[in-house]
Amino acid sequence: MPGPPSLPHLLTARLPFFYGWVILGAVCCAGFSRAGGGVAILSIFVAPMTDHFGWSRTAISGAASVGGLLAALASPRLGRLLDRAGARLILSVAVLTTGLACMALSLTQSLAVFYLLYCVIRMNFAGPFDLGIYGAVNNWFVVRRTTANAIATTAQMVGLVILPLIAQAAIVWFGSWRAGWIAVGIAVFAVGFLPSVMLVVRAPEDLGLRPDGQAPQPLQERHFTRPQALRTRAFWLLALFTVFSYPVQAGVSLHQAAYLVERGLSPTVAATIVGAFSLASGCGSLGFGFLPRRLPIRYMLGAVGALQAVGVLGLLAATTTPAFYLAAAVFGLGIGGLLMLPPVAWADYFGRRSFGAIRGVALTFQVLAQAAGPLLSGVLRDATGTYVLSLECFAILSVLAMIAALFARPPVAAAPMSVA
Repeated sequence: MPGPPSLPHLLTARLPFFYGWVILGAVCCAGFSRAGGGVAILSIFVAPMTDHFGWSRTAISGAASVGGLLAALASPRLGRLLDRAGARLILSVAVLTTGLACMALSLTQSLAVFYLLYCVIRMNFAGPFDLGIYGAVNNWFVVRRTTANAIATTAQMVGLVILPLIAQAAIVWFGSWRAGWIAVGIAVFAVGFLPSVMLVVRAPEDLGLRPDGQAPQPLQERHFTRPQALRTRAFWLLALFTVFSYPVQAGVSLHQAAYLVERGLSPTVAATIVGAFSLASGCGSLGFGFLPRRLPIRYMLGAVGALQAVGVLGLLAATTTPAFYLAAAVFGLGIGGLLMLPPVAWADYFGRRSFGAIRGVALTFQVLAQAAGPLLSGVLRDATGTYVLSLECFAILSVLAMIAALFARPPVAAAPMSVA
């Protein structure tokens, strides 16, 4: 891919502030668009589409799982591409194909067509969007990394708040779930495409800059190659945290609207609870992002596992609408931390130089875990007639994730390098 586009060069020479903040703004737009592939969006369509076509919950959940499997296969190669070419190409293609596929879902007439289109959406969500967004942020920020990651993740949560409401409003207004998919697709493309194409640059060094602009203090950054990272205990403990925590995130998120309706809430109230969950996720991302950098990140990851466990148990125990809102909010706080903190941990523990290659391997564990969650929830629901058993399983996995995180100490630096 050729060098950075001319617009960033022009802006860098004229802006009174660090161009990394422009990168962050563009990445936030892409993050909003990424929400189009979130399981929280699909959860709005689970009930109307299964009612319309007569599909089982297992069948519709399987599309998210298959999309995750495709992302798992693609992520290691995409990670190497990210290190070489940067996030611009990856994010631009992801936004474009996600928007088009969402709109095309309005034409779905069969389960096969649904799988074909939604697998593209989910593959983009789990692979290219994750690598592109956090690869860009972690390349441009080191000292301010947690804050920048928190802002980028919050933008995704804003998408997860707004897009379900857009989808539900279109469904109610036009009387068809097909209109909901068109509305989501238009929003995805309108917000995310042009900023990704015109503003994103691989790294500050490509514009003659340094991470964070003028960093307020020196910082020794680790630089591991992918083979070096794979030989560390920290890599595998972080991977284990991922394997335990992400089935919970994806499994609960996809089926929460259907679960709430089964517990006696109206579809509209269920949609607002999904929105409250996403809003709390944004608050969780910001809250974790502004914690002091000196606080070990493994403790923050442990807190994420604890919040997930408490939120899931709350959903099981709730009997009133306010209790459901509270449980969803607690769970959302944990998910906000889960979506923001692991990319920071990978970058802090192993450095920027091979972030894409290392994160690409780690993302394989993440998307496989995310693929397992919705499928597990759908299978257990179809087998038992309720979501109770799957939620109990997710509570146990959350506790195991907390334990793995607390043991994930940073690796010994392979090649420290000052970025001051």
